[in-house]
Amino acid sequence: MLIVPLLVFLALWYLVICWKWKKNFFDPMEKIPGDRYYPIFGTTYGFIGVPRSEVFYKIVDTVSKYSPLFRTWNGRHPEINIMKPEHLQVILRSSVHLGKGIFYENLFEWLGEGLLISKGAKWFMQRKLVTPAFHFKILENFMEVFTEKANSLVEDLSVKVDGNYFDVLPMVTNTTLEVICETAMGLPTSAITKNSEAYAQAVRDMTEMAMWRSIRPHFRWHPMFYIHPQGRKFRKILKELHDFSSNVIAERKKRKDAVGNQNPPEQKKRLSFLDLVLQTAEDPNLISDKNLRDLVDTFLFAGFDTTTNSTCWSIFCMGSHPEVQEKVFEEVRSVLGDKPQPTTMEELNQLKYMECVIKEALRLFPVLGVITRVLDSDIELDGHRIPRGTQAILHIGMVHRDPEHFPEPNKFIPERFLPENSKTRHPFAYIPFSAGPRNCIGNSLRIILSNIALLYWQFVLGQRFALTEEKTILASIINKYRITSMLKLDEMRLLPHTLIRPQDGIKIKIERREY
Repeated sequence: MLIVPLLVFLALWYLVICWKWKKNFFDPMEKIPGDRYYPIFGTTYGFIGVPRSEVFYKIVDTVSKYSPLFRTWNGRHPEINIMKPEHLQVILRSSVHLGKGIFYENLFEWLGEGLLISKGAKWFMQRKLVTPAFHFKILENFMEVFTEKANSLVEDLSVKVDGNYFDVLPMVTNTTLEVICETAMGLPTSAITKNSEAYAQAVRDMTEMAMWRSIRPHFRWHPMFYIHPQGRKFRKILKELHDFSSNVIAERKKRKDAVGNQNPPEQKKRLSFLDLVLQTAEDPNLISDKNLRDLVDTFLFAGFDTTTNSTCWSIFCMGSHPEVQEKVFEEVRSVLGDKPQPTTMEELNQLKYMECVIKEALRLFPVLGVITRVLDSDIELDGHRIPRGTQAILHIGMVHRDPEHFPEPNKFIPERFLPENSKTRHPFAYIPFSAGPRNCIGNSLRIILSNIALLYWQFVLGQRFALTEEKTILASIINKYRITSMLKLDEMRLLPHTLIRPQDGIKIKIERREY
């Protein structure tokens, strides 16, 4: 006799939930342009049957159709797509809208509550924790590592001087992974693994899976995902990644204990990020073993993969624009003279035009083409109410190609970033590493949280770390080789990813310079 009333109650309860969802989300969001909504799939049905190589261009078509503001549905979860600097500013300057969004849920089992995904007090504590790792003096001492690894890359490239095109991406990946391991982790990659390329490939596979899953809302349900072949592959890759970071921590702890919790004299000047975290980790109330692994996973991922992409896109752009490359070469020669590569921060600071080249490459190919935030309160954009809980999808790649801020946006013009040409530009028209309080730990300059001085200097130093590494690598290569890219700018095919990646690598050929 209780079954019928129970079923009636459940039906009424479900109808109330549907009514609230329709009133609070569906009705206001449907006033915004976008593709038609269908149950279960939302608007993701448009990706059914689309080849992986065409997903990026399917997204571009949708953006072109509804730009600059439109809504999509990931299943029953509303999304607002944004590509105007003024709209991005509303969200990214906020200290409220800090949640990272649905896409990052797919990385949670890997990165856990590291800096990329954590929030609230835990995120702020972690930001403060890593600040000492970005001290100016430490950065200067790491110049020796940057120079050493850049020189090794130049030597490895010598076997490629045969007139044939090759993919430079794996070689740069190996270099940047070695740099982050020795600087941030205090260990050479050889002490962690015998196959660093396998780790780099596992990172790419993991982020590829996150993208695959994000456009299939039915796979947000973990049991369904884990019985799928992709879910089983995910488990295998996750173990590889966690084994790598666990090996890093174990090896560093072993070396730390071997010297009585003191760094040997020759290592004091290279006090690493992991050394500083391990000092704090001795107090279990501050950081658990899992939190420590989450931080290491996040730092490794953010520290080598982003720099690899940025460096390779700069190489590609110079290789497809020989006149720009020659300007960079002339600048490098004027600064270095007869030296094969830069060895001081002062030399790198003089490479102003190279910095413009790097920034322009990041404009066309930002590290993060899209970032997401979850709105913690209602906002209004262009007269539309966007309800709390909506996922905001911020299309950085499209903002960077807004002709209002960047005339001839699809052309590679480094002079855009000369001081006289960029001083009046909207502050959110160029944000290759995001912006605001949740921006990339290695690259932001805009802070609005309470501890402004602390975080400001942390971000500035992080930016200097990435730029110092990239300038050292690029100057060393350009000083030795002339680069020719196989493809032109408009021929490059892209993949949507955690990072913007080329479909078929960065293929170049090189020849030795004679001077």
